Amino acid sequence: MMDSMNLSNALDLAQQLVLHPGAAFSQVIGPALKALLMDRFGFTELGYHAVVAFLCANAMAGFVTVTALVLTLAERKVAAFFQNRKGPNRVGPWGLLQPIADVVKLLQKEDIIPRNADKPVFLLAPFVGMIATYMVLAIIPFDDGLAVTDLNVGVLYVTAVSGLGVLSILMAGWSSANKYSLLGGLRSAAQIVSYELSPALVVLSVVLFSGTLSVQGIVKQQAAGWNLWAMGPMGLVGLCIYLIAGTAEINRAPFDLPEAESELTAGYHTEYSGMRFSMFQLAEFMNMFIIAALTATLFLGGWQPVMVAGKNLLADLPGLALVPGYVYFFTKTIAVMFIIMWFRWTFPRVRVDQLMKLEWKILLPLSFVNLVAVALWTAVRFSK
Repeated sequence: MMDSMNLSNALDLAQQLVLHPGAAFSQVIGPALKALLMDRFGFTELGYHAVVAFLCANAMAGFVTVTALVLTLAERKVAAFFQNRKGPNRVGPWGLLQPIADVVKLLQKEDIIPRNADKPVFLLAPFVGMIATYMVLAIIPFDDGLAVTDLNVGVLYVTAVSGLGVLSILMAGWSSANKYSLLGGLRSAAQIVSYELSPALVVLSVVLFSGTLSVQGIVKQQAAGWNLWAMGPMGLVGLCIYLIAGTAEINRAPFDLPEAESELTAGYHTEYSGMRFSMFQLAEFMNMFIIAALTATLFLGGWQPVMVAGKNLLADLPGLALVPGYVYFFTKTIAVMFIIMWFRWTFPRVRVDQLMKLEWKILLPLSFVNLVAVALWTAVRFSK
Protein backbone atom coordinates (compact mmCIF):
# COMPACT_ATOMS: atom_id res chain seq x y z
CA MET A 1 0.00 0.00 0.00
CA MET A 2 2.80 2.39 0.93
CA ASP A 3 4.63 1.68 -2.31
CA SER A 4 1.50 2.40 -4.35
CA MET A 5 0.97 5.69 -2.45
CA ASN A 6 4.57 6.73 -3.05
CA LEU A 7 4.23 5.86 -6.73
CA SER A 8 1.00 7.88 -6.95
CA ASN A 9 2.64 10.89 -5.25
CA ALA A 10 5.63 10.63 -7.57
CA LEU A 11 3.36 10.55 -10.62
CA ASP A 12 1.38 13.54 -9.33
CA LEU A 13 4.62 15.47 -8.77
CA ALA A 14 5.88 14.56 -12.25
CA GLN A 15 2.59 15.72 -13.78
CA GLN A 16 2.76 18.98 -11.85
CA LEU A 17 6.37 19.49 -12.94
CA VAL A 18 5.36 19.10 -16.58
CA LEU A 19 2.20 21.23 -16.48
CA HIS A 20 3.02 23.79 -13.77
CA PRO A 21 6.77 23.69 -13.00
CA GLY A 22 6.77 27.06 -11.24
CA ALA A 23 4.16 25.97 -8.70
CA ALA A 24 5.87 22.58 -8.26
CA PHE A 25 9.21 24.21 -7.42
CA SER A 26 7.78 26.84 -5.09
CA GLN A 27 5.17 24.73 -3.29
CA VAL A 28 6.65 21.22 -3.25
CA ILE A 29 10.30 20.91 -4.20
CA GLY A 30 11.47 24.14 -2.50
CA PRO A 31 9.93 23.41 0.91
CA ALA A 32 11.05 19.76 0.73
CA LEU A 33 14.64 20.79 -0.05
CA LYS A 34 14.56 23.36 2.76
CA ALA A 35 13.29 20.81 5.26
CA LEU A 36 15.90 18.28 4.14
CA LEU A 37 18.83 20.69 4.43
CA MET A 38 17.82 22.55 7.59
CA ASP A 39 16.09 19.83 9.62
CA ARG A 40 18.10 16.80 8.62
CA PHE A 41 21.55 18.18 7.82
CA GLY A 42 21.53 21.21 10.11
CA PHE A 43 22.00 23.91 7.47
CA THR A 44 21.36 27.50 8.49
CA GLU A 45 19.05 29.81 6.54
CA LEU A 46 22.10 31.35 4.89
CA GLY A 47 23.45 27.92 4.00
CA TYR A 48 20.13 26.89 2.48
CA HIS A 49 20.05 30.00 0.29
CA ALA A 50 23.66 29.35 -0.75
CA VAL A 51 22.73 25.84 -1.90
CA VAL A 52 19.71 27.16 -3.81
CA ALA A 53 21.89 29.82 -5.47
CA PHE A 54 24.43 27.15 -6.43
CA LEU A 55 21.73 24.93 -7.96
CA CYS A 56 20.20 27.86 -9.85
CA ALA A 57 23.60 28.92 -11.19
CA ASN A 58 24.33 25.41 -12.46
CA ALA A 59 20.87 25.12 -14.00
CA MET A 60 21.39 28.43 -15.81
CA ALA A 61 24.86 27.33 -16.97
CA GLY A 62 23.38 24.15 -18.43
CA PHE A 63 20.54 26.07 -20.05
CA VAL A 64 22.94 28.61 -21.60
CA THR A 65 25.24 25.89 -22.94
CA VAL A 66 22.46 23.81 -24.49
CA THR A 67 20.66 26.86 -25.90
CA ALA A 68 23.83 28.27 -27.47
CA LEU A 69 24.68 24.92 -29.08
CA VAL A 70 21.19 24.60 -30.52
CA LEU A 71 21.24 28.19 -31.80
CA THR A 72 24.58 27.73 -33.58
CA LEU A 73 23.11 24.81 -35.50
CA ALA A 74 19.81 26.63 -36.11
CA GLU A 75 21.65 29.69 -37.44
CA ARG A 76 23.56 27.61 -39.98
CA LYS A 77 20.47 25.65 -41.00
CA VAL A 78 18.45 28.84 -41.49
CA ALA A 79 21.31 30.39 -43.48
CA ALA A 80 21.44 27.31 -45.69
CA PHE A 81 17.67 27.46 -46.20
CA PHE A 82 17.76 31.08 -47.34
CA GLN A 83 20.80 30.49 -49.56
CA ASN A 84 19.42 27.28 -51.09
CA ARG A 85 22.17 25.00 -49.83
CA LYS A 86 22.34 22.06 -47.43
CA GLY A 87 24.21 23.41 -44.44
CA PRO A 88 25.71 21.06 -41.79
CA ASN A 89 24.80 17.49 -42.75
CA ARG A 90 27.86 15.34 -42.13
CA VAL A 91 28.34 15.05 -38.36
CA GLY A 92 25.53 12.91 -36.97
CA PRO A 93 22.06 12.48 -38.47
CA TRP A 94 21.08 15.63 -40.41
CA GLY A 95 24.19 17.31 -38.98
CA LEU A 96 22.70 17.48 -35.48
CA LEU A 97 26.06 16.73 -33.81
CA GLN A 98 27.87 19.57 -35.61
CA PRO A 99 27.81 21.86 -32.50
CA ILE A 100 29.54 19.10 -30.50
CA ALA A 101 32.24 18.88 -33.17
CA ASP A 102 32.64 22.66 -33.03
CA VAL A 103 33.14 22.54 -29.25
CA VAL A 104 35.75 19.78 -29.56
CA LYS A 105 37.56 21.79 -32.23
CA LEU A 106 37.58 24.96 -30.11
CA LEU A 107 38.86 23.06 -27.07
CA GLN A 108 41.84 21.91 -29.12
CA LYS A 109 42.72 25.40 -30.34
CA GLU A 110 45.76 27.11 -28.87
CA ASP A 111 44.95 29.89 -26.40
CA ILE A 112 47.02 32.82 -27.69
CA ILE A 113 47.61 36.04 -25.73
CA PRO A 114 49.34 38.92 -27.56
CA ARG A 115 52.75 39.81 -26.16
CA ASN A 116 51.85 43.47 -25.49
CA ALA A 117 48.30 42.82 -24.29
CA ASP A 118 47.03 44.00 -20.92
CA LYS A 119 46.79 40.41 -19.73
CA PRO A 120 44.40 40.70 -16.71
CA VAL A 121 41.90 42.79 -18.69
CA PHE A 122 42.34 40.61 -21.78
CA LEU A 123 41.53 37.45 -19.83
CA LEU A 124 38.63 38.99 -17.92
CA ALA A 125 36.75 40.54 -20.86
CA PRO A 126 34.96 37.38 -22.14
CA PHE A 127 33.76 36.56 -18.62
CA VAL A 128 32.27 40.02 -18.11
CA GLY A 129 30.13 39.54 -21.22
CA MET A 130 28.92 36.15 -20.02
CA ILE A 131 28.15 37.51 -16.53
CA ALA A 132 25.91 40.18 -18.07
CA THR A 133 24.05 37.47 -19.99
CA TYR A 134 23.51 35.37 -16.87
CA MET A 135 22.30 38.38 -14.88
CA VAL A 136 19.61 39.25 -17.45
CA LEU A 137 18.45 35.63 -17.73
CA ALA A 138 17.81 35.58 -13.99
CA ILE A 139 14.62 37.63 -14.22
CA ILE A 140 13.07 36.27 -17.44
CA PRO A 141 9.84 34.41 -16.57
CA PHE A 142 9.64 31.17 -18.54
CA ASP A 143 6.29 30.32 -16.93
CA ASP A 144 4.11 31.46 -14.06
CA GLY A 145 6.54 31.45 -11.12
CA LEU A 146 9.30 29.85 -13.19
CA ALA A 147 12.12 32.39 -12.94
CA VAL A 148 15.25 32.60 -10.85
CA THR A 149 13.86 35.73 -9.22
CA ASP A 150 11.04 38.21 -9.67
CA LEU A 151 12.25 41.70 -8.83
CA ASN A 152 9.71 44.46 -8.28
CA VAL A 153 12.04 46.67 -10.37
CA GLY A 154 12.87 43.99 -12.93
CA VAL A 155 12.61 46.32 -15.93
CA LEU A 156 15.10 48.77 -14.41
CA TYR A 157 17.36 45.84 -13.55
CA VAL A 158 17.38 44.62 -17.18
CA THR A 159 18.11 48.12 -18.49
CA ALA A 160 21.01 48.55 -16.06
CA VAL A 161 22.59 45.11 -16.40
CA SER A 162 22.44 44.97 -20.20
CA GLY A 163 24.98 47.80 -20.30
CA LEU A 164 27.67 45.50 -18.92
CA GLY A 165 28.07 44.03 -22.40
CA VAL A 166 29.56 47.35 -23.53
CA LEU A 167 32.17 47.08 -20.80
CA SER A 168 33.18 43.61 -21.99
CA ILE A 169 33.63 44.82 -25.58
CA LEU A 170 35.65 47.88 -24.54
CA MET A 171 37.87 45.73 -22.32
CA ALA A 172 38.53 43.29 -25.18
CA GLY A 173 39.33 46.03 -27.70
CA TRP A 174 41.53 48.07 -25.36
CA SER A 175 43.53 45.18 -23.91
CA SER A 176 44.36 43.46 -27.22
CA ALA A 177 47.19 45.87 -28.14
CA ASN A 178 45.75 45.97 -31.64
CA LYS A 179 44.53 49.19 -33.26
CA TYR A 180 41.92 47.33 -35.28
CA SER A 181 40.54 45.69 -32.15
CA LEU A 182 40.50 49.06 -30.40
CA LEU A 183 38.63 50.73 -33.27
CA GLY A 184 36.21 47.82 -33.43
CA GLY A 185 35.58 48.04 -29.69
CA LEU A 186 35.02 51.79 -29.75
CA ARG A 187 32.67 51.61 -32.71
CA SER A 188 30.76 48.77 -31.09
CA ALA A 189 30.45 50.73 -27.85
CA ALA A 190 29.11 53.76 -29.72
CA GLN A 191 26.60 51.55 -31.51
CA ILE A 192 25.38 49.76 -28.39
CA VAL A 193 25.10 52.92 -26.29
CA SER A 194 23.17 54.65 -29.08
CA TYR A 195 20.78 51.75 -29.58
CA GLU A 196 20.04 51.40 -25.87
CA LEU A 197 17.97 54.59 -25.94
CA SER A 198 15.12 53.54 -28.22
CA PRO A 199 14.49 50.17 -26.51
CA ALA A 200 14.55 51.90 -23.12
CA LEU A 201 11.81 54.31 -24.23
CA VAL A 202 9.78 51.44 -25.67
CA VAL A 203 10.10 49.49 -22.41
CA LEU A 204 9.08 52.64 -20.54
CA SER A 205 5.91 52.82 -22.63
CA VAL A 206 5.11 49.20 -21.73
CA VAL A 207 5.69 49.96 -18.05
CA LEU A 208 3.44 53.00 -18.32
CA PHE A 209 0.68 50.95 -19.90
CA SER A 210 1.07 47.95 -17.54
CA GLY A 211 1.47 49.93 -14.33
CA THR A 212 4.29 47.75 -12.98
CA LEU A 213 8.07 47.43 -13.18
CA SER A 214 7.97 43.69 -12.51
CA VAL A 215 8.60 41.58 -15.62
CA GLN A 216 6.38 38.82 -14.22
CA GLY A 217 3.71 41.44 -13.49
CA ILE A 218 3.84 42.69 -17.09
CA VAL A 219 3.16 39.14 -18.32
CA LYS A 220 0.28 38.61 -15.88
CA GLN A 221 -1.25 41.93 -16.90
CA GLN A 222 -1.42 40.62 -20.47
CA ALA A 223 -4.05 38.09 -19.40
CA ALA A 224 -6.46 40.85 -20.45
CA GLY A 225 -4.82 40.95 -23.89
CA TRP A 226 -1.34 40.99 -25.39
CA ASN A 227 0.30 44.40 -25.37
CA LEU A 228 0.75 44.01 -29.12
CA TRP A 229 -2.93 44.89 -29.60
CA ALA A 230 -3.99 46.07 -26.14
CA MET A 231 -1.77 49.14 -26.60
CA GLY A 232 -3.45 49.92 -29.90
CA PRO A 233 -1.28 50.88 -32.88
CA MET A 234 1.49 51.82 -30.44
CA GLY A 235 1.95 48.16 -29.57
CA LEU A 236 2.96 47.22 -33.10
CA VAL A 237 5.13 50.33 -33.44
CA GLY A 238 6.84 49.57 -30.12
CA LEU A 239 7.47 45.95 -31.07
CA CYS A 240 9.06 46.96 -34.40
CA ILE A 241 11.27 49.58 -32.73
CA TYR A 242 12.34 47.17 -30.01
CA LEU A 243 13.12 44.39 -32.45
CA ILE A 244 15.13 46.59 -34.84
CA ALA A 245 17.04 48.40 -32.09
CA GLY A 246 17.60 45.15 -30.19
CA THR A 247 19.10 43.54 -33.29
CA ALA A 248 21.47 46.49 -33.64
CA GLU A 249 22.32 46.44 -29.93
CA ILE A 250 23.55 42.84 -30.08
CA ASN A 251 25.66 43.57 -33.18
CA ARG A 252 23.74 41.26 -35.47
CA ALA A 253 23.64 41.75 -39.24
CA PRO A 254 22.72 43.99 -40.95
CA PHE A 255 24.12 46.04 -38.05
CA ASP A 256 27.32 44.04 -37.41
CA LEU A 257 29.68 46.94 -38.15
CA PRO A 258 32.16 46.15 -35.35
CA GLU A 259 32.92 42.89 -37.15
CA ALA A 260 33.06 44.28 -40.69
CA GLU A 261 35.79 42.04 -42.08
CA SER A 262 36.68 44.39 -44.94
CA GLU A 263 37.46 47.24 -42.53
CA LEU A 264 38.32 46.01 -39.04
CA THR A 265 39.15 42.31 -39.51
CA ALA A 266 37.03 40.61 -36.81
CA GLY A 267 36.52 43.67 -34.62
CA TYR A 268 37.11 43.71 -30.88
CA HIS A 269 37.73 39.94 -30.61
CA THR A 270 40.35 39.73 -33.39
CA GLU A 271 43.10 38.61 -31.01
CA TYR A 272 41.03 35.99 -29.20
CA SER A 273 41.24 32.29 -29.98
CA GLY A 274 39.96 28.97 -28.74
CA MET A 275 37.45 28.96 -25.92
CA ARG A 276 37.85 32.66 -25.15
CA PHE A 277 36.72 33.47 -28.68
CA SER A 278 33.85 31.01 -28.32
CA MET A 279 32.68 32.82 -25.17
CA PHE A 280 32.10 35.99 -27.20
CA GLN A 281 30.13 33.96 -29.74
CA LEU A 282 28.23 32.24 -26.96
CA ALA A 283 27.29 35.62 -25.49
CA GLU A 284 26.16 36.85 -28.92
CA PHE A 285 23.81 33.92 -29.43
CA MET A 286 22.46 34.17 -25.89
CA ASN A 287 21.91 37.90 -26.33
CA MET A 288 19.81 37.07 -29.38
CA PHE A 289 17.80 34.69 -27.21
CA ILE A 290 17.40 37.39 -24.55
CA ILE A 291 16.17 40.00 -27.05
CA ALA A 292 13.69 37.48 -28.47
CA ALA A 293 12.56 36.43 -24.98
CA LEU A 294 12.06 40.04 -23.86
CA THR A 295 10.15 40.82 -27.06
CA ALA A 296 7.86 37.87 -26.37
CA THR A 297 7.52 38.91 -22.73
CA LEU A 298 6.80 42.60 -23.28
CA PHE A 299 4.52 42.42 -26.32
CA LEU A 300 3.44 38.83 -27.03
CA GLY A 301 2.13 37.79 -23.64
CA GLY A 302 5.17 35.81 -22.47
CA TRP A 303 3.90 32.48 -21.14
CA GLN A 304 0.26 33.53 -21.65
CA PRO A 305 -1.73 31.86 -24.47
CA VAL A 306 -3.30 33.97 -27.22
CA MET A 307 -5.33 36.41 -25.10
CA VAL A 308 -7.72 38.96 -26.60
CA ALA A 309 -10.01 41.03 -24.35
CA GLY A 310 -9.46 38.60 -21.48
CA LYS A 311 -10.37 35.53 -23.53
CA ASN A 312 -8.07 32.66 -24.51
CA LEU A 313 -8.63 32.13 -28.24
CA LEU A 314 -7.10 28.65 -28.03
CA ALA A 315 -9.20 27.41 -25.11
CA ASP A 316 -11.81 25.74 -27.32
CA LEU A 317 -9.27 23.88 -29.46
CA PRO A 318 -8.81 20.24 -28.39
CA GLY A 319 -5.79 19.68 -26.18
CA LEU A 320 -4.46 23.24 -26.30
CA ALA A 321 -6.14 24.21 -23.03
CA LEU A 322 -3.63 21.94 -21.23
CA VAL A 323 -0.54 23.28 -22.97
CA PRO A 324 1.95 24.51 -20.31
CA GLY A 325 2.87 28.18 -20.25
CA TYR A 326 6.54 27.58 -20.99
CA VAL A 327 5.57 25.99 -24.32
CA TYR A 328 3.85 29.24 -25.36
CA PHE A 329 6.89 31.22 -24.17
CA PHE A 330 9.45 29.20 -26.12
CA THR A 331 7.24 29.06 -29.21
CA LYS A 332 7.04 32.86 -29.31
CA THR A 333 10.74 33.25 -28.54
CA ILE A 334 11.73 30.83 -31.31
CA ALA A 335 9.50 32.70 -33.77
CA VAL A 336 11.18 36.02 -32.90
CA MET A 337 14.65 34.46 -33.18
CA PHE A 338 13.76 33.17 -36.63
CA ILE A 339 12.82 36.72 -37.65
CA ILE A 340 16.17 38.00 -36.35
CA MET A 341 17.99 35.31 -38.35
CA TRP A 342 15.82 36.20 -41.34
CA PHE A 343 17.08 39.78 -41.03
CA ARG A 344 20.68 38.61 -41.10
CA TRP A 345 20.41 36.60 -44.29
CA THR A 346 18.17 39.06 -46.14
CA PHE A 347 19.55 42.61 -45.72
CA PRO A 348 23.05 43.82 -46.62
CA ARG A 349 25.24 45.47 -44.01
CA VAL A 350 24.54 49.18 -43.56
CA ARG A 351 27.20 51.90 -43.42
CA VAL A 352 28.10 53.43 -40.07
CA ASP A 353 26.51 56.78 -40.97
CA GLN A 354 23.30 54.99 -42.01
CA LEU A 355 23.37 53.08 -38.75
CA MET A 356 23.56 56.21 -36.61
CA LYS A 357 21.03 58.06 -38.75
CA LEU A 358 18.53 55.24 -38.27
CA GLU A 359 18.79 55.53 -34.48
CA TRP A 360 19.14 59.26 -33.87
CA LYS A 361 16.92 60.58 -36.66
CA ILE A 362 14.27 57.86 -37.00
CA LEU A 363 13.96 55.35 -34.16
CA LEU A 364 14.62 57.71 -31.24
CA PRO A 365 12.11 60.43 -32.28
CA LEU A 366 9.59 57.73 -33.13
CA SER A 367 10.11 56.20 -29.68
CA PHE A 368 9.37 59.55 -28.02
CA VAL A 369 6.21 59.99 -30.09
CA ASN A 370 5.16 56.42 -29.28
CA LEU A 371 5.71 57.03 -25.55
CA VAL A 372 3.52 60.15 -25.60
CA ALA A 373 0.85 58.29 -27.58
CA VAL A 374 0.85 55.42 -25.05
CA ALA A 375 0.53 57.94 -22.21
CA LEU A 376 -2.53 59.50 -23.85
CA TRP A 377 -3.97 56.07 -24.68
CA THR A 378 -3.53 54.96 -21.05
CA ALA A 379 -5.04 58.17 -19.69
CA VAL A 380 -8.12 57.72 -21.87
CA ARG A 381 -8.41 54.07 -20.85
CA PHE A 382 -8.30 54.87 -17.13
CA SER A 383 -10.71 57.77 -17.45
CA LYS A 384 -13.47 55.46 -18.72
